[in-house]
Amino acid sequence: MRIRRQDKGADGNMDAGKKREIIALIEEALNVPAGTITEDTMIADVEEWDSLAHVMIIGELEERLGISVPLEEAVELTGVRELLEKCVENF
Repeated sequence: MRIRRQDKGADGNMDAGKKREIIALIEEALNVPAGTITEDTMIADVEEWDSLAHVMIIGELEERLGISVPLEEAVELTGVRELLEKCVENF
């Protein structure tokens, strides 16, 4: 499934449904309960979110949602909000 342009609001922001979909993908990749990850979650605060999990999440975003975040940008991310912003920039 690929993100369609209408998933991006007129102001360039991602709609709430797409954000929830990305957060659900992150939770699935990390094997944590639904509701564990929010926009305010910091990567360092999630024990399961190590460097391998981070690479897996970036790969899943591209494979399942068609969102390509360059790895050199992905390694600098510190939180979910930043990741969502990168997702908006890169689709």
